[in-house]
Amino acid sequence: MDEKILQLKKWIDESDNVVFFGGAGVSTESGIPDFRSVDGLYNQKYKYPPETILSHTFFTRYPEEYYKFHREKLVVEGVKPNAAHLKLAELEHQGKLRAVVTQNIDGLHQAAGSKKVLELHGSILRSYCSACHRPYPADKMNHGEGVPRCICGGVIRPDIVLYEEPLDDRVVSEAIKCISEAEVLIIGGTSLNVYPAAGLINYYRGNKLALVNLSSTPYDSEADLVIHEKIGKVFSQI
Repeated sequence: MDEKILQLKKWIDESDNVVFFGGAGVSTESGIPDFRSVDGLYNQKYKYPPETILSHTFFTRYPEEYYKFHREKLVVEGVKPNAAHLKLAELEHQGKLRAVVTQNIDGLHQAAGSKKVLELHGSILRSYCSACHRPYPADKMNHGEGVPRCICGGVIRPDIVLYEEPLDDRVVSEAIKCISEAEVLIIGGTSLNVYPAAGLINYYRGNKLALVNLSSTPYDSEADLVIHEKIGKVFSQI
């Protein structure tokens, strides 16, 4: 086993206060495309740029166009948790992992069995009326035709944070609390370029910060351990 992975395993074995902060790279190994890589959604050609489609303004003005993109690109059928999701759920069950803080909207951490999952950007598995806020099953939104509407006439929307929208204060506050109190903070599968989410790691006060990502990040020089490898491959050895 790689020396760096051994070090990470040692930190986890000796701690009961581990927090994991993850991004799109955690789910790409399950077959969910990311946004910013060479083959990511942001580098594909559409009638409108994906960043525009995924904005509050666009959703409000052009819900038909939004839902074409939503069902074609955000809904990925048949995906299952990978080694990273499963290991994190196992560590929580063992009393080692205190929380998963995720930028992902796919629900795969919960599918793997994790209980304390702080979803910074919401979930595609929940939806509600944009007018009266009545909750709805996600299936009508993810698999229906046209624009899904509430019984009040309002447009049903995904419970995700669109561009131009703020993060949920309660989720952010709990994430800050968990990160600031963590003994071991593992950051995985994220370029740490998306703010304000990436800025949350600045609340970490410990000396066991591990970065696991295929490519370099702006925080590599500040980490105590850097592993440039696929997160699933690393976690399958822990």
